[in-house]
Formats: sequence, C-alpha cells, structure tokens
Amino acid sequence: MGLETTLVAVGDKDTDRLDAIAAAAIDIGKPAGASVELAHVFTEEEYEQAKDNLDFDDQSEVTPAAVAKRYATIRELGDRLEEAGVQFSWHGSLSNGTSEGERIVELAETVDADLIIVGGRKRSPAGKAIFGSTAQEVMLNSPCPVTFVRGD
Repeated sequence: MGLETTLVAVGDKDTDRLDAIAAAAIDIGKPAGASVELAHVFTEEEYEQAKDNLDFDDQSEVTPAAVAKRYATIRELGDRLEEAGVQFSWHGSLSNGTSEGERIVELAETVDADLIIVGGRKRSPAGKAIFGSTAQEVMLNSPCPVTFVRGD
C-alpha cells in the first residue's frame, strides 16, 4: 500500500517556511496522488482571539476548521496545493489541554495519515529542553513517518 494521506501541520510561525512546506507537500503528495490534510491546532486563547480577529458573524456556528481555513498561512498553502492540482482538505482543532504535538499526532491517527509534514526551526539542545518542540514531539510520537521542513 502506498502513500494515500499526508497530514501537513501548519502553525502560526510557519510563515517563513511556507515555501518549503508547500514544496514538500506538492513534491510528495502529487506524484503519489495522495490527499493532503492541512491542519492547525489552536489553544483555547488563540482560537477565541482568531475568531474575534477574523470577524465571524455572531449568529453563525464557528468551528476550529472554519477558523483554520481562514488563517492566512493555511489559506496560502491551500492555494498553492490547488494550483499544483493536489487534492486537499482543511482541519482545525483545539488542543483541549494537550500539547499541540499530541493533538497533531491524534489528528494523524484520525485521518489515517501515511506521512506527517511538520515545520520547525533549528534549535540548540538546551533550547529544546527549556522550551520544548512541537515538531520534536510529533517526530517522537507519530504513528507514521514524519518529514521535517526546517526554517531559520
């Protein structure tokens, strides 16, 4: 069985590496005919702030997926995938007391991902120990292979 589903985790700090993430998703997903699942995990605070900033209608039911779809980085990535002819869908999720890395791993299991693409930046070992790393947590706990796209 080949590559059918790729989960691309897109965070707030991925703006500078969006070109590299898009290239990886297209280079891997397109030849395989894989479906790409774009995902953003929100903390409760980020989610509420995003809903306010994106000016949703107060009467409409707003989901994390709807908020994620309107986020500039994930929308831009979707535009690039569409231009390249890669099938994709949007996912938004609340961390609900877990770490972003744990929630990404849960999403990968939910969509039955064959691969996760995650971005990150170079850190010193001390920096990882003090501040943690979402990408590192995903790599250590993923149910499938992970492609790490490094930015500055």
